[in-house]
Amino acid sequence: MNRLTYLKNVVTLKLDEGKCTGCGMCLEVCPHEVFKMNTRHAEIRDRDACMECGACSRNCPFDAITVQTGVGCAAAVINAMLGRTDQPCCGPIDCGDSSVASKEKGCCG
Repeated sequence: MNRLTYLKNVVTLKLDEGKCTGCGMCLEVCPHEVFKMNTRHAEIRDRDACMECGACSRNCPFDAITVQTGVGCAAAVINAMLGRTDQPCCGPIDCGDSSVASKEKGCCG
């Protein structure tokens, strides 16, 4: 997988290891392999690879993950910079003009 780093040290992603049960859902849904599993729970492997799409937090059955979607939806930003306004952003919802993705919900929902 091609590793992209978006903006260093600005990602809002947080994992509450006390709530995490190690179910592995975050590993399944994360498109950038941000998480890894240790013997008891998930860990953040590469925080700066997070594009803040929110898939992990929306799918965590134990509310162990928080992230502010829309803060840095990298796919929308990159597609807009490349002039690809016809490309969907980071999920099944098409932002339309990806340069003006919703700040409240983010481009992913």
